[in-house]
Amino acid sequence: MKIHKKKKSVRLRGTNSGGHGSRKKWKGSGHRGGKGMAGTGKKADQKKSLVIKKYGNKYFGKQGVTSKGSALNKLKVINLGQIQRNFNSLMKKFGSNGELNLEKYKVLGNGELKEKITIKARDISKSAKKGIEKVGGTAINLGERIVKEKVKVVKNSEEK
Repeated sequence: MKIHKKKKSVRLRGTNSGGHGSRKKWKGSGHRGGKGMAGTGKKADQKKSLVIKKYGNKYFGKQGVTSKGSALNKLKVINLGQIQRNFNSLMKKFGSNGELNLEKYKVLGNGELKEKITIKARDISKSAKKGIEKVGGTAINLGERIVKEKVKVVKNSEEK
């Protein structure tokens, strides 16, 4: 029977780990992936549950404008078929006495229109214009007006 046990500090002299397992574990916060929010990137295993709980899934991946291409086409687009399907709700929201004012939209000719109405839009494709006029409605392209007004302003400023 052993009466006197050696102290741990004496037994572990000269070892790298000092009784803490791997030497890396006891140096700073390396074993945890870093202090604070460090180590919470795309491939984080240690702190993934913490990040998801705190920020949700929006923490990972790209947010916002990721390339020049994604910022190019901000124009809202609507088809004639969509106008026909949602006719009543669109008339409540954008319409008044047989006129549908879609000034922020470009109207495309996919689908058929059955209602005889006047559609004002920022831009109207040729096929959409044909589809509207085929039923007896009228298509007013507001984009052409905007371009003409800008040309007039430029001409007036040159004349002065």
